Amino acid sequence: MAKQAIIKMADGGEVKIDLFEKDAPNTVANFEKLANSGFYDGLTFHRVIPGFVAQGGCPKGTGAGGPGYTINCEINPNKHERGAIAMAHAGPNTGGSQFYVVYKPQPHLDGVHTVFGKVSEGMEHVDEFKGRDRMESVRVVEE
Repeated sequence: MAKQAIIKMADGGEVKIDLFEKDAPNTVANFEKLANSGFYDGLTFHRVIPGFVAQGGCPKGTGAGGPGYTINCEINPNKHERGAIAMAHAGPNTGGSQFYVVYKPQPHLDGVHTVFGKVSEGMEHVDEFKGRDRMESVRVVEE
């Protein structure tokens, strides 16, 4: 069984993400715990840079917040290609709840951030983000 994250956007769009549990087991487990506890519900994609990334998961909505703890990076062979999901951090081993979706390849981020999933459906919704786009809910399910 593979794990998948489903982000329901407040505007009605839905983004499905295939999670890379084998390549980043602790990062996926952390994301699943936060998602299924409702941590992400109502939060926004506070940082949207077309052609680069859409970043969300900050409880403060500023990019300065997190879950109150940090997790270690799990650098793996997955690349920052269009639709990749990776853990944001302020330096090695400082990730927590903020994550980003890549709009186009960002090879300079490969080996620096933990890529832990990839959008399988709904990238067209991510493409339409303008900033402050609100996540109604995020849940991880077994597919």
